[in-house]
Amino acid sequence: MSEKPYVVFGYGSLIFKPPPHVVAQDPGYLKGYVRRFAQKSHDHRGTPENPGRVVTLVHKEDWDAFSGSDPFPDDDVVWGIAYTIDPLHAIEVRDYLDYREKDGYTLEEIDVYSLADGVERVVVQNAHCYVGRNDNPSFIGFESIEILAERIWQSVGPSGRNKDYLYQLSTAIQRLAPESYDSHLFALEARCKELDQESGNYDEHRRLIN
Repeated sequence: MSEKPYVVFGYGSLIFKPPPHVVAQDPGYLKGYVRRFAQKSHDHRGTPENPGRVVTLVHKEDWDAFSGSDPFPDDDVVWGIAYTIDPLHAIEVRDYLDYREKDGYTLEEIDVYSLADGVERVVVQNAHCYVGRNDNPSFIGFESIEILAERIWQSVGPSGRNKDYLYQLSTAIQRLAPESYDSHLFALEARCKELDQESGNYDEHRRLIN
């Protein structure tokens, strides 16, 4: 009997920076989760002293219980990609992802859905997914868009600027599922781009008066 294929679902940086040794990929979405910038990043998009913010999945009922005044609608859909890994490299890729997602993420198994001719179906059963549960030390929980955007805009880590992570993810989601809308993600992108503009105007003003 053949071993079950190793499939990992990416909903954050794995969308624009896939794992190695992928032999197939299936776009799809999750049910019962929200994607939020609710996880501190001490090792990729920030530092231990000044952690950035990256996305995690949160069970919808858990998020509703502690998010308080989250302004975003319930109909956002968490789109991502299910990657099937070459069986010859499954152990290598598991080790790579375990290290890459070590900052508070836990493996869960989830079902990935898609639509075919208007009919919803499961495209992958029990895909592996790294989730920052709300009891892990790096989980930050709910923060307003203004506070989050300021943190993301100014944070930098070994993997680069936090805002570039946000921009790359937003672009990837829009390409992956143009019909989908991720209110939280797109609101953060819009505010960070406003900060880019405000900073550019300030720098130009300083140049003109000096």
